[in-house]
Amino acid sequence: MIYRFRVVLDNDTEEDVFRDLEIRETDTMEDLHNIITQSFGFEGLEMASFYISDDEWNQGEEIAMFDMSEAGNEVMVMGQTIIKDVVHEASPKLIYVYDFLSMWTFYVELAEIVDEAEGTDYPNLMFVHGQIPDEAPDKTFEAQSDDAFDEFENDVDVDNYSDLDFDENWN
Repeated sequence: MIYRFRVVLDNDTEEDVFRDLEIRETDTMEDLHNIITQSFGFEGLEMASFYISDDEWNQGEEIAMFDMSEAGNEVMVMGQTIIKDVVHEASPKLIYVYDFLSMWTFYVELAEIVDEAEGTDYPNLMFVHGQIPDEAPDKTFEAQSDDAFDEFENDVDVDNYSDLDFDENWN
């Protein structure tokens, strides 16, 4: 089967920037990464990750280019993860981040699943809309407000260091 994805640049401009792609369900997430970078004109040399997402586009489990985690905390790796194993009708959304210094962020959504068309090479760039800006859109990272939080609520006397459990030679 063929998965059709719409990949939308997360930006605050009036013009939408997106690409519609087709790829085999048995291809890897690395193959999807490659067609996304090519379709948006990136060289594909920067680090990138996919994140499984829910309906509200909350970032979930990572699918990384390389496993740089410590033993026991392995992550899924793009080259070893088959698309249909993480994306399907019940879980159709991914967040894709390319170049962690620039933070190009894209919303990737499974639009439909169709039969393979005879004579079509896959992956396939179906449709292009909008031009990607010269620089990644600025990201604003804001912590959630918690008005009920009081940093002095734990009754620790910050002026009396003898109550703290530091070893005298801690550094």
